[in-house]
Amino acid sequence: MTDWAIRLDVTRAQTEAVRRAMAESRDHRVLADLLFLERWEMMPIHGPAAALRAAQIRRANPMLAEQVRAEVARARGA
Repeated sequence: MTDWAIRLDVTRAQTEAVRRAMAESRDHRVLADLLFLERWEMMPIHGPAAALRAAQIRRANPMLAEQVRAEVARARGA
């Protein structure tokens, strides 16, 4: 993935926590996982494969997952 494509992906992030994490990586698989986690926290996708992927990303990045959950909750007014 080219540098411009990575920058484009960063603009797709909705939370500051994911934007910061994306700025630290150049691996398109990591970027995809970060965006997936963010979207999952906003609106979980039904199905075992999606749930497993979200759980694996959360286990690998517990602090990031908590930051994303907190930002999403604040945005919802919870």
